[in-house]
Amino acid sequence: MKIINAVLRQQEGLFSITYNNGIFEAIEKQASLIQTVDVDTIDAQQQLVMAPLVDPHIHLDAVLTAGEPEWNMSGTLFEGIERWGQRKATITFEDTKLRALKTLDMLIEHGIQHVRTHVDVTDPSLTAMRAMLEVKEEIKDKVNLQIVAFPQEGIESFKNGRALMEEAVKLGADVVGGIPHFEYTREKGVSSVHFLMDLAEKYNCLVDVHCDEIDDPASRFLEVLADEAHVRGMGERVTASHTTAMGSYDNAYCYKLFRLLKRSKINFISCPTESIHLQGRFDSYPKRRGLTRVPEIDRAGMNICFAQDSIRDPWYPVGNGNIIRILDAGLHICHMLGYGDLQRCLDFVSDNSAKTLCLGGQYGIEVGRPASFIIMPAKNDYEVVANQVKAILSVRNGKIIMQRQQEQVSLLKVGNLATPA
Repeated sequence: MKIINAVLRQQEGLFSITYNNGIFEAIEKQASLIQTVDVDTIDAQQQLVMAPLVDPHIHLDAVLTAGEPEWNMSGTLFEGIERWGQRKATITFEDTKLRALKTLDMLIEHGIQHVRTHVDVTDPSLTAMRAMLEVKEEIKDKVNLQIVAFPQEGIESFKNGRALMEEAVKLGADVVGGIPHFEYTREKGVSSVHFLMDLAEKYNCLVDVHCDEIDDPASRFLEVLADEAHVRGMGERVTASHTTAMGSYDNAYCYKLFRLLKRSKINFISCPTESIHLQGRFDSYPKRRGLTRVPEIDRAGMNICFAQDSIRDPWYPVGNGNIIRILDAGLHICHMLGYGDLQRCLDFVSDNSAKTLCLGGQYGIEVGRPASFIIMPAKNDYEVVANQVKAILSVRNGKIIMQRQQEQVSLLKVGNLATPA
């Protein structure tokens, strides 16, 4: 198979890309526009061909449960956890699978092929974990799914929390999670970080911790996680999700903290739409924005990406699987609409996310890598965001998994409108 008349990110001109048996074989610059198209050729029509989009942080076990059995009326993270506790008591294996698969179809529709999902393991039956492991196998031809053993109600503060975490990893979780700021005490929070890092090392897992997802400037578990990652040499395999308390830290402390963060080499994930919705709820005015320091982390040379987090669940009542919508909101909220940011903004939902998921040679449009890509009806990053375009083709390992017909709109003069009889 061959793709012709392709535009590649950050490169001038048009390209032809050849792939065979699901692997990219050649990427060549074209001298001019190619007119001839045969049955084994995809004409990109001078549109953007790029690696698939990535959603590095979502909770597929909780999707599509908003309002069941009650709505989160305060809009706070803490009431969300309470409402999920009610719904969690009624989940079944079949219910969890059905909602997850339906949501994954939404993600696939928007050009996403790599997903990391957090699955609540503060449930003695581990029903959701078992269901998600089955989903992972069923969806593997369309999506690479990483599963996080996530202790929603804490490791040290939940009965048998440590044992449930280890059992989830033994069942097949790829990533070890945590939520130290939700533990009952500072000491338990620190202990939970030490435990989860030990667990990850023991089973050779990645790490992704809900870290300091709160407006409290005294919540400083990020320094504990970063130090553990640095000492153990695990930084590139470790991710700090949310870190919204950083938006409340004073600059003097952040200056000191960044020295450790850069040396640790850990990754960061910001969920801008969810954070702007949940955080700042205890403020009157001035009201905090409730996000981590995305531009500062990015400009310091650290790896940070955007994610959806939730789709219609107790924490976030809307969402449709379109991560370009998240990117657009994130750039606005984080004051990142400058020229330089817009020229490479797709990094936050593609390359940076792939680095966070440690995809390595399994990701990217390069010779020898899997022939997985999407086509966006735009010529560059800026046009994707400015026009809010959607992927029109998604190919995974050389096979088409999604195709979209572009909308056609006709603008009529008032005089041409039909008059009702």
